[in-house]
Amino acid sequence: MTGKPWLQHYDPDVPLTLAPYPQRTLIDVLRAAAGERPNHPALIFKGIPLSYEALERQSNALANALLALGIHQGERVALILPNSPQTLVCQFGVWKAGAVAAPVNPLYTQDELEHALQVSGATAAVALTPFYAKVKAVQPRTGLRFVIATNIKEYLSPVLRLLFTLAKEKKEGHRITLQAGDYRLQELLQMHAHAAVPSVRVAAGDPAVLLFTGGTTGTPKAAIGTHGGLVMAGMQLHAWLGAVMQPWVDPVLCNMPLFHVYGQGGVLTCALVGHHPLVMVPNPRDLEDVLATIRKSRPAFLPGVPTLFIALLNHPKVLAGKADLRSVKLCLCGAAPLLADTKQRFEALTGGRIVEGYALTESIMATVLTPVNGTYKAGSTGLPLPDVELRIVDTEGGTRDLPAGTVGEVLMQAPQLMQGYWQNPEETALVVRDGWLYTGDLGYLDEDGYLFLVDRKKDVIKPSGFQVWPREVEEVLAAHGAVAEVGVAGVPDAYSGEAVKAWVVLRAGQQVSVEELRAYCGEKLAAYKVPKQIEFRTALPKSMVGKVLRRELAAEAIRSQTETEQATTERAATVPHDREKVPA
Repeated sequence: MTGKPWLQHYDPDVPLTLAPYPQRTLIDVLRAAAGERPNHPALIFKGIPLSYEALERQSNALANALLALGIHQGERVALILPNSPQTLVCQFGVWKAGAVAAPVNPLYTQDELEHALQVSGATAAVALTPFYAKVKAVQPRTGLRFVIATNIKEYLSPVLRLLFTLAKEKKEGHRITLQAGDYRLQELLQMHAHAAVPSVRVAAGDPAVLLFTGGTTGTPKAAIGTHGGLVMAGMQLHAWLGAVMQPWVDPVLCNMPLFHVYGQGGVLTCALVGHHPLVMVPNPRDLEDVLATIRKSRPAFLPGVPTLFIALLNHPKVLAGKADLRSVKLCLCGAAPLLADTKQRFEALTGGRIVEGYALTESIMATVLTPVNGTYKAGSTGLPLPDVELRIVDTEGGTRDLPAGTVGEVLMQAPQLMQGYWQNPEETALVVRDGWLYTGDLGYLDEDGYLFLVDRKKDVIKPSGFQVWPREVEEVLAAHGAVAEVGVAGVPDAYSGEAVKAWVVLRAGQQVSVEELRAYCGEKLAAYKVPKQIEFRTALPKSMVGKVLRRELAAEAIRSQTETEQATTERAATVPHDREKVPA
C-alpha cells in the first residue's frame, strides 16, 4: 500500500501532522503548569490532591538529594513503586538530576527483579517499603549503591494515615528497619526542601526512561524512551482525544501501571500535556478500590484492557446499580481485542465512548487508535495517529510492501520510537531497520488505512503445515455465551507436529462441554483451526495490563505432557513381561 489513506478518515478536529515538535521535556511541561496554575491538582490520591507547585517543589528537592548522593547525569535509578504520588515525585526528581528513570514492576519475583536491575545498570533505587527486603536481597548482585524507601501512607490524609498505621502497616509488611547506607524519601525531601532549582540541563533527545518489554515472547528487554519522545506521545494522544477532554478540568484515571508503556507513554503523557489531573490507582485489579476511586474523583477518562471492562460490567455493585460510572466520557482499550458486546454494554453503562488502540513498548506508545467520532470498523485497531506511519511487508524478507487486504508483518515509523534496547545493539538491529520498527505482529491495512491485527508472528500455530492464528480462534471462542476468557497456543502433537489448544474460563454459573465448544468452533472455523484440546481453567496467567500470557500456557502444557510421558515410561519399565518362549 502506498500513500497515507488513513489521513482522509481523521476526525475533523485532528491535525494531519504535529510537526515541528517542540524541543521540550515533561520537566518543562510540569514547570510551565506550576507557573500558570500552581494550586491546581497535578494528581489525586485517595481523595487528596497534590498540586503542580507541590510536585514541582518536591521533585526539585529529590533531584538535589540525588545529586548530593553522587548520582550523575545518565545514571539509571530504578523505581520499584505502584502508582502513587511518590512515583511522580521520584520520576521527575530523577529526570531533574539528569538521570534515567527505570520503572520496575514491584511484583517481579526476586530473580526477575535482579535481572531488571542488572539489565538497566541501576545505581540507586526507590522502593515502596513492602518491597524493600526483596531489593536488599538482590542488591549484592547488582550495581545498586543505596536504596530510598517510601511508605504508601506518606501521602494519605491524617485520618487514613492513622487507620493504616494501626490496621495495615505492620500486617502488610510496610513497617521496615532501614539498613545502613539507605535513606527514607521524606527525610531527603525535608533536607533539601529549600534548595535551589537543579541546574542540570536535560535535552529532548536525552534518554528519559527505560521501559521493560512485557516478556510475553521471551526475556524482558529495556526500551529507551527519550524526553522529547514522551512529549510527542502526549501530544499525539491529546490531539486525538482532546475534543472530548476539557483541559484543567477532566481528570484521568491512572490505573494502568506507570512501569508499563500504557501507563507511562500513554496515560501519564496525555494527562500532563493536556493538563488533566491524574487520579492514582495503585492496583488496577482491586476493583473495589477502582470503583471507590471513580465515585470520589469522577474521572472523565478511563484507560483499561478488555478484562477490566468485563470485570466492571460483571461486578455486583455495577449489576445492582450501586456504582455510578456516568462521569466517564472516554475509555481507551488496549492490550487485547475487545468484543463488540463488551464495547456496546460498557458504552451504554457510562454514556461515553470506548476507543480501541494498538501500541508497543518499543514504539513508546506511537499509537493506532479508532476515531473518537468517526467511522468505527469492528475488528480494527483503528488509524495511525498524526506522524505515525504504517507499512505491511512480506514475512519472508521483510522488504516487499503488500497491497491492501494482504496479511504481512506490521512496520511502524514515528518520531518517538525507542532509541533502541539498552546496551543491546544486537537485539535492536533485529527490530529497527532503516528507521522502521519491525513489530513482529501480523496484520493488514484496508483500503481506508484501518489496521486489522491478525496475531503475533511468533505465535502462529502450524498443525500439519497449515497456519493458524491464535487470535482468530480466541475471538470465536470468546463470542460463545458461556466463555468469559480464553487463551490459545500451539502444543506439540505426535501426529500433526503441533496442535491447537485452548484454555477456557467460563462465566459464573455457566456450563459447557469440550465437545460442545469444539462443535461451536467447527461451525465458524476450518477444521484444522478447531482446537484439538480444550482445558477448562478458573483463571489464566496474565501480564500486569491484562494480556493473556500464551507462552506460559504453552510451557505449562509441554511440562505436563513431558511429565505424563515420563511417568508412562517409568510404569512400563516396572511391569513384568513374559519372555518369549523358544521351542526346545
